[in-house]
Amino acid sequence: MAHSYLIFDFGSDEDAAQQARHKIEGWKQAFRLDKKILLKFDRRESTGDGSGKGGAPKASAGEGKGAAQKKGASKEKEGKSEPGGNVRVLVRLDFSDHEKLSQQRWLDRIPSEAPFKAANSETVRQDAPAFAATAELFDSLD
Repeated sequence: MAHSYLIFDFGSDEDAAQQARHKIEGWKQAFRLDKKILLKFDRRESTGDGSGKGGAPKASAGEGKGAAQKKGASKEKEGKSEPGGNVRVLVRLDFSDHEKLSQQRWLDRIPSEAPFKAANSETVRQDAPAFAATAELFDSLD
């Protein structure tokens, strides 16, 4: 399987990140892409706690009712206690080898859509040197 990652840095704009999540969830339902497109959040404090990386990941998106409640609680928490948090959205495209054209179309389409245009984006393909680190980061987020 050919994995590719799209990383969008929304800075401290939580609303834009949530709009991006909503857009991808809509595509997953409309085009039946349940396991083909996965999305996770990487939230870090921008002030840093001395760890050198700007803090530890705070929360990530999940599936189901319990995750939606967690997301709402973490959004409220971040709005009050973390005004300078950094929000990154990691999107993994997981298409099989015979779906290369579909994968390329999604790699082109996602960064060109409205909520993603404003974010700093990066595409990490399987042959890129940063692929292993990105895959490890994506797997570590829950």
